[in-house]
Amino acid sequence: MAAKLKASVSVLALGVALASGSAMAYQQGDMVLRAGAAMVDPDASSSPLAINGVEVAGTSVDVDDNTQLGITFTYMLNDNFGVGVLAATPFSHTVTAKGLGPDFKAIDLKHLPPTVSLQYFPMASGSKFQPYVGAGLNYTLFFDEELTSAFEANVDSGSVKLDDSFGLAFELGCDFEISDNLVLNAAIWSIDIDTTATIKLDSGPKVTTDVDIDPLVYMLGVGYKF
Repeated sequence: MAAKLKASVSVLALGVALASGSAMAYQQGDMVLRAGAAMVDPDASSSPLAINGVEVAGTSVDVDDNTQLGITFTYMLNDNFGVGVLAATPFSHTVTAKGLGPDFKAIDLKHLPPTVSLQYFPMASGSKFQPYVGAGLNYTLFFDEELTSAFEANVDSGSVKLDDSFGLAFELGCDFEISDNLVLNAAIWSIDIDTTATIKLDSGPKVTTDVDIDPLVYMLGVGYKF
């Protein structure tokens, strides 16, 4: 994940270096609404699967990526600071079980990751290119968790629940003016998402694992400044 974040920072830094002055002003009271494609790219790790509290050596889980419609909103507190919100349509992920023989898809789930950040815009208010950094809090809500048919074939049928998560979030982004009110936007978040998955098997045992999802979230889109 560090290599991905370093590359993204380099792209944004290049944009700052190439920025030229123009007429788009970010001032107190301005609002910017953006929408585009947002991808959650987990850097997942987990504890071994535990059956009734006893860990099974060599086991773990992984989480795949997913792309949805992302929506962000910024309200400018003054010329340099704003409050930003990240929202999206529900992300869908598949959790893969490892170490129980051949890897197989174990859990399908959805989540929403609303994030609120304090954003800093370092460029002068009249700059055509407006990079920004942000830090804040994320709340991730997991829902529609289901065991896959592959899990039921390899282990047992049952039910599954993932705990919701609170964590820190860090953000890099930039807006580039294409008209007086329209902007192109690119942004990346590093989000701390930790959860515990609990599977209650119909035969009685309980299977648990702690999962650090810790994704990078990438978004490309367009925005409108009010």
